Amino acid sequence: MASNRPSVLKRQRERKRAERAAEKREERAQRGAVREHGGGAPVATRDELEAYGLTRDPAEPEPAHPLRGALR
Repeated sequence: MASNRPSVLKRQRERKRAERAAEKREERAQRGAVREHGGGAPVATRDELEAYGLTRDPAEPEPAHPLRGALR
């Protein structure tokens, strides 16, 4: 039989709140572990970037920004 006394109800609420907080901490720790072990967003390799023409030669000068002179 469940008691309706305020002190019992308060303890139940506190316990429930603590359990939810513990679950959130565990989920956050698991997400952090996945990120540390290579999970998460995939990263393109240099070869893949070169295939798309997205790499620059470091000796090559930076191209002029198309809007840099237009706003003056």
